[in-house]
Amino acid sequence: MFCKQCSKSLIQRRTFSVLGNLKKSNNVGKPFKQNNNSQIRYSPLDDAQTAYLDRVIRVDQAGELGANYIYAGQFFVLANKFPHLKPILQHMWDQEIHHHNTFNELQIRNRVRPSLITPFWKLGAFFMGAGTASISSEAAMACTEAVETVIGKHYNEQLRCLSNQYVQNKTDGSKGLPDEVKSLTDVITQFRDDELEHLNTAIEYDSKKAVPYIMLTEAIKSICRVAIWSAERV
Repeated sequence: MFCKQCSKSLIQRRTFSVLGNLKKSNNVGKPFKQNNNSQIRYSPLDDAQTAYLDRVIRVDQAGELGANYIYAGQFFVLANKFPHLKPILQHMWDQEIHHHNTFNELQIRNRVRPSLITPFWKLGAFFMGAGTASISSEAAMACTEAVETVIGKHYNEQLRCLSNQYVQNKTDGSKGLPDEVKSLTDVITQFRDDELEHLNTAIEYDSKKAVPYIMLTEAIKSICRVAIWSAERV
């Protein structure tokens, strides 16, 4: 049965206008449609596998869009108020822009329908970032810790599913992951590592000193889980 559970480009100068018009990255993964011109071919993906890949692209594009706007909100509030945090926020935001642009490109190349709740992701994510930053810098870091904890786990679930459910027969008699699926797993692995780096950065910059820490982080984790579930399906 198909797995049910598994479903720096740097902007050197940025202003608030980036929220409406984000730069594109040229460093993107290959599309997951299979290359029929390769000398050694893989058996075709079944309908469930193809549907899951669509869900991966849809939810990850929406999730990285949300992360992009969370960091935009944090940067908008904290960059001038806490100058020592500005390069830290800049670095994390730059990575999220790259993640978002990569999944945008994959979505377009593979003709994957975007999530219908995208406008809510933009508005809700920005106010989550700006709202927690308005409480304190520690609260903003607690928000980052909570979000990246959920996203890291989500990416790990996707990687397990892709590794276990996409081993295909090849025309030479061997088995393996199709190149396009391998490329997608490489992208997700790199982005997962970036998100966990952000989590560690948040802890380093006093996320656990936020008040109220437990209530804040658990509420944000719950919101993220609901958002992921919705973006996969709507």
